[in-house]
Amino acid sequence: MQAGQIAVDVPTVTVQDSVARALRLMALGRLPGLIVVGDRGQPRTVLPGTQVLRLAVPGSYQEDPALARTIDEAHADLFWEELASLTVGDCLVRESGRPATVAPDATLLEVAALMARQRCPLVAVVDGAGTLVGAITLERLLGKLALLAPEL
Repeated sequence: MQAGQIAVDVPTVTVQDSVARALRLMALGRLPGLIVVGDRGQPRTVLPGTQVLRLAVPGSYQEDPALARTIDEAHADLFWEELASLTVGDCLVRESGRPATVAPDATLLEVAALMARQRCPLVAVVDGAGTLVGAITLERLLGKLALLAPEL
């Protein structure tokens, strides 16, 4: 089985899109992240949902769980309101490097190895011109691999 056979259409975002839009797209699509595309629709990077959370939650609360427990629910909700002023570009790690991409003829082993190596739950499938043709989520990949795995 090849990447192009299990790739699906996913929504994409640009660096100018709001984090609130990105969160809605991830939530509604039940996606672990989003593919950030450039002006010509070519993948620039993958934005994992965890990176959005890292930006939304102040570092001191990430480092000290006891501190996070001191904030009541009403005040905790204020952290999410602050996301309205952030863009996807604000969430990106500055040295993000190359996006996690594979060709449509990549094997599932190649996709799995890339996800593991880059710790990325979403891989863009691109054609020879670098155009996005679909994506593979970790959930979709594991589902296909489970069907191929022998019973123990």
